[in-house]
Amino acid sequence: MTEMAPAPIQHTTAEKLAELHRRLELAKEPGGEKAVAKRNKKGIPSARARVHALVDPGTFLETGALAKTPNDPNALYGDGCVTGHAMIDGRPVGVFSHDQTVFQGTVGEMFGRKVARLMEWCAMVGCPIIGIQDSGGARIQDAVTSLAWYAELGRRHEALSGLVPQISLIFGKCAGGAVYSPIQDDLLVSVRDQGYFFVTGPDVIQEVTGEEVTLDELGGSDAQARYGNIHQVVDSEAEAFQYVRDFLSFLPSSAVGQPPIINPGLEPETTPTDLELDSIVPDSDNMAYDMHEILLRIFDDGDFLDVAAQHGPAIITGFARVDGRPVGVIANQPMHLSGSIDNEASDKAARFIRFCDAFNIPLVFVVDTPGFLPGAEQEKNGIIKRGGRFLYAVVEADVPKVTITVRKSYGGAYAVMGSRQLTADFNFAWPTARIAVIGAEGAAQLLMKRFPDPTIPEAQQIKKDFIEGYNLNMAIPWTAAERGFIDAVIDPHQTRLLLRRSLHLLRDKQLWFRTARKHGLIPV
Repeated sequence: MTEMAPAPIQHTTAEKLAELHRRLELAKEPGGEKAVAKRNKKGIPSARARVHALVDPGTFLETGALAKTPNDPNALYGDGCVTGHAMIDGRPVGVFSHDQTVFQGTVGEMFGRKVARLMEWCAMVGCPIIGIQDSGGARIQDAVTSLAWYAELGRRHEALSGLVPQISLIFGKCAGGAVYSPIQDDLLVSVRDQGYFFVTGPDVIQEVTGEEVTLDELGGSDAQARYGNIHQVVDSEAEAFQYVRDFLSFLPSSAVGQPPIINPGLEPETTPTDLELDSIVPDSDNMAYDMHEILLRIFDDGDFLDVAAQHGPAIITGFARVDGRPVGVIANQPMHLSGSIDNEASDKAARFIRFCDAFNIPLVFVVDTPGFLPGAEQEKNGIIKRGGRFLYAVVEADVPKVTITVRKSYGGAYAVMGSRQLTADFNFAWPTARIAVIGAEGAAQLLMKRFPDPTIPEAQQIKKDFIEGYNLNMAIPWTAAERGFIDAVIDPHQTRLLLRRSLHLLRDKQLWFRTARKHGLIPV
């Protein structure tokens, strides 16, 4: 800890400037030599070094460097948090970074005031706020003051939600009350084997409940990503910073702004890569394939940013560009559960759709799903209510919505995956699409209940013929097109350019049916 001797009275301008520089020098490493040596031994960058690694070079303007708790003889400059303003790709951001060398980065009064002021500034200017989290949690010696600032910051998160992007980087242990600020953010990125996220630690859990659990099982980055609390896990801080920069490149600075347009007008004609789509879906309805292979061919430059890939992997959510303009993508993943929509996938899709809608980002649905996942566990864990949230989010979103059905679209999953009835603006299908209440195999199983012994050759032949007839006459795109539920059945290789034309037509989409209600009530 750096001791600060009382400064002599300054009479001249030169003396006052010297005093300023003395104080600023103390504020660079207020924790003192021992704390810095401890940090360096762990190989942890300083709070300021992390900020400089994230933002555009030379753009960081620090505020509050000389702040410290009043009437506290042990108070240190900065109070455990570096705050300020900077640029990322030439656009303003607010940034704060916990300083482990000052009271282990715990939350104190001036810490809270600095972050609160930064949040207010971001709301006023209309720019993202990014927190680099590496905090020991509440400052015990500050008693209720620390807890009060947790609550105060939580109130400000609500005010910023849906107004400006909020991002947290988990670079250390984030425990107890410290989790409730970042969990309200739109994006959480954590470094594997470095970032930890939990309410109650393993020792307390064992003492109170007798349950034994390791730190990695409980709060490790990968575990929390599977739980849905962390959106992206990376192997280094440098990767985390790059992911944040990539993420922000798809977003406007605020809900009233426009996102960057990058390289519009590329490849205006059909390309060899487009033609690969004509043979990408397997001939067998039951054969899996990686949906990313389609996504990388229907968006600009083969560019796709996965969001929350480890959580609910039966649905892919992420960002891409169509003619240079960002879109949010919701796509089924046949490689996982055959693309069936389970509880986690429902929550993941609903959350992502509402985020995109808040920031006016158009949505593209790419459909290949046999339906909602059946099972007792799914029912016990709320598939009805969670599926309802998914449905609600799709209807609530008033941004442009385009749906491409590439293969299966069965049952209730047909509805939630961007159907015409849930207000999609354009619905297209490939000739490989199968749109029906139930798949051929499921329908055949219902038929077999008529037979006392469904294993006899006669019953099996009837089943085989039924499946063939069902696939030829019912689970086909032509019926949906004839009844107006599909706008067009298209060659797969037309998809990229058709998306471009569709979204161009929807840029001035107007809503004429909104009523005067305050808000609807999402199933929770």
